[in-house]
Amino acid sequence: MKRILVLGAGLSASTMIKYFLDHAQEYDWFVEVGDRDQALADQKVAGHPRSSTFAFDICNQSVLTEKIDAAAVVVSFLPARFHPVVAGMCVVQKTPMVTASYVSKEMRALDAAAKEAGIAMLNELGVDPGIDHMSAMRVIDRIREQGGKIEGFYSSTGGLLAPESDNNPWNYKFTWNPRNVVLAGQGTAKFIRNGKYKYIPYTKLFDRLMATSVPGVGDFEIYPNRDSLSYRQTYNLCDIPTMFRGTMRRPGFCEAWNVFVQLGMTDDTYLVENADKMTWRQFTNMFLRYDPEATVEEKLAKYLALEPEGNIMKKLKWLGIFDEKALGVTEATPAQILQHLLEEKWKFGPHDKDMIVMQHRFIYSLKGKKKEIVSSMVVIGNDHIHTAMAITVGSPVAIATKLLLNGTIKVTGVHVPVVKELYRPILDELAPLGIRFIEEERDYLG
Repeated sequence: MKRILVLGAGLSASTMIKYFLDHAQEYDWFVEVGDRDQALADQKVAGHPRSSTFAFDICNQSVLTEKIDAAAVVVSFLPARFHPVVAGMCVVQKTPMVTASYVSKEMRALDAAAKEAGIAMLNELGVDPGIDHMSAMRVIDRIREQGGKIEGFYSSTGGLLAPESDNNPWNYKFTWNPRNVVLAGQGTAKFIRNGKYKYIPYTKLFDRLMATSVPGVGDFEIYPNRDSLSYRQTYNLCDIPTMFRGTMRRPGFCEAWNVFVQLGMTDDTYLVENADKMTWRQFTNMFLRYDPEATVEEKLAKYLALEPEGNIMKKLKWLGIFDEKALGVTEATPAQILQHLLEEKWKFGPHDKDMIVMQHRFIYSLKGKKKEIVSSMVVIGNDHIHTAMAITVGSPVAIATKLLLNGTIKVTGVHVPVVKELYRPILDELAPLGIRFIEEERDYLG
């Protein structure tokens, strides 16, 4: 019997754990799940006869050593900062490891040691990063094999609401970590377009949008991710003239969100004094110039050149930032105060479903003609446990783990899934689960 050690039982691990348990009898697996909240781990395994749980403490190295030593593979769904700790112990004990997280410098530094130990350390196997890598490389390799040359690559992903749950003016609710959403994009976005490097500061990020449409679910806008340039090396496209990665939102979201950016409400660097005595109207007014005659609404609309009765102001009024209602927080940054409000107004309801949308656009030349492939994926969540996020993060990790255990994947060292040996069998098994791409191929019109 092969033991699968799962570290971390959070929401994104739900579908993965279910996959392991559903196939435990077939493949003779035993699944052990550790989490600092053992009750949560108990909930995820639901008493399955081929499972056990334990209270996990990253600082208790003797327990971790014992668990890793007994495992055939370790799957880490811990916070990313803990992966190198687990990985280092896996190398010593010659136990392969799988994660959904980005490869850190510390993880990359273990490559030679992992190869010497004869084990694989598979990373970036979630949705983004993960499915984005695999689906992109499948098309890139196909174009190259046909003799084509990639001249442009655009890729975007969005964690959004399923159409049937899209029922507020922002067309958005929190389906994953709220803090990450509030702080999204802070820093400078970098990409290359037609051979020209572009650097977009945070204050302009939500002005620089692209538009797209995805079959079956409609229109979206895309704002740039922080660093698109590094993906040239990941996909072996170092001489490509256009490389862009972005985040998808419904039309109108970014223009309205930009109000918070321009006001300074997403600032997370200082605490607001007397926040416990402040109303939302006072908080909003705090960011605006002094004018004893004008209302808060009038000052904000004038400052940002908004239509007083336009859609953006309607979104803001719906949130309640002009209400004479207490903030309900103490000792908080502007970003934390804003998050507190949004968690109330953008609450993911008990019957809501989420949606993951991903789209790639490949521009290439072949036999003297310029062509374009648009490849799109849509996944709708089942419920609050098996969300679209949990399905798309957990399923490829689970499949990769299975393929590692049964010997289909034979690599050693630190890897991301950009080679055929990894992406081909994983994508083949994702398709019957509903995680598949629809491709449209056409002549490129510019």
